[in-house]
Amino acid sequence: MEQDNWYHLDNVAKIFLANHNRRDTRTMRISYTLFEDVDPDILKEALLKTIKSLRHFQVRIRRGLFWHYVEPTDVLPEVTEESDRPCPELYGKNYRGVLHYKVTYYHNRINLDMFHGIADGTGAMEFLNTIVYNYLTYKYPEDMKGVVLNSEADQESRNVNSYRQYYEHSDSFRVSGDSTGKAYHVHGLKLPYEQLQFFEVHMNVKEVIAKSKELKVSLTSYIGAKLMMALHSDMPAMAKKMPITISMPVNLRNYFPSETARNFFNSVSVSHIFTGDETLESLALEYDAKFKERLKKENLTEQMHNFERIEHIMFTRLVPLAIKQPVVKYFSRKSAKTVSAVISNMGAIKLPVPMSEKVKEVSAYCASDDIFIVVNSYGDDLVMGISYPYQATGVLKTFVRSFHDDSSEIRVAATEVVR
Repeated sequence: MEQDNWYHLDNVAKIFLANHNRRDTRTMRISYTLFEDVDPDILKEALLKTIKSLRHFQVRIRRGLFWHYVEPTDVLPEVTEESDRPCPELYGKNYRGVLHYKVTYYHNRINLDMFHGIADGTGAMEFLNTIVYNYLTYKYPEDMKGVVLNSEADQESRNVNSYRQYYEHSDSFRVSGDSTGKAYHVHGLKLPYEQLQFFEVHMNVKEVIAKSKELKVSLTSYIGAKLMMALHSDMPAMAKKMPITISMPVNLRNYFPSETARNFFNSVSVSHIFTGDETLESLALEYDAKFKERLKKENLTEQMHNFERIEHIMFTRLVPLAIKQPVVKYFSRKSAKTVSAVISNMGAIKLPVPMSEKVKEVSAYCASDDIFIVVNSYGDDLVMGISYPYQATGVLKTFVRSFHDDSSEIRVAATEVVR
């Protein structure tokens, strides 16, 4: 079985390896907040049980001559009280650990931080779900009797490179979607010492969805249009003709049958150049129409094939990693200039009834060198986990205030930064 030996990383993971830095660590965090304080001893016991069934997370990334590769490790994880920022470094020259994930707790919150190179949000969510399931099973064995998690995939299925699995060879490249060039980015200084500030915004999901339905658009399009309006409000006169482009990761498991816990997503984008005549309604409708076009399976398939096709070129295979990685980094940074912000909608998180009675909130973040918003809902709670690198928070304030009439209650929390 592949996991018993080393294996190559997928193409998306290679981009994460080439572009991580101390601010944008390419680490994601998912947190479950319980109704009571966490017992660290039971949590450690639950984690050790989890890695016995989900062994594909027990790996370390190594550097080869032509590509990075992954190999299993017997190093066991520790459970510690949270003392670092969300989304800490879990790979790179400044990281002294072996494992590329970290489990911490703080009062009643359980955090999973994971380097994006070994999994995407779906894989990380499965890992944390299993940890919390095992934790609650140890602590409340009678309540959890008969409860099973949805995923029953075997080890081999979880470790498949689904990009390669569904790749169809072709010699042609076809470009689809907006081609708008360099996008607008928030003006102003970034936080010192390569810091990121994290904001957690809670609202009533039913009330916000009701507002999006009034405009006949999806929740993602509604949030995206509001973010565009907030960014536009901050634009200086010299930048008014620049496009605002929102990128959105799309879970390819919704289009191709796959149970992999590794990366399996594409990113699509929606762009708009403001004329001054826009209303939230008109912008949201345009955003929604463009977004739906990007989500057509043929467009996502072609994008996936274009990306995977590069690795199958013989010249690419023979170029040493020392040359290849700076090239990947250059083109990735060039591509990042075409994106103003990212919105990742993880959708509705649903847990079996005994678990949901003990889990109060679910939230998520992703490190970034620009604005990155992770959206999820759990019960009646809509949560936006926002990673924000700028000193001035005017755009963020405008964005959050735009929901004032949408939800009867808005609750905002933020991490501290050093000025």
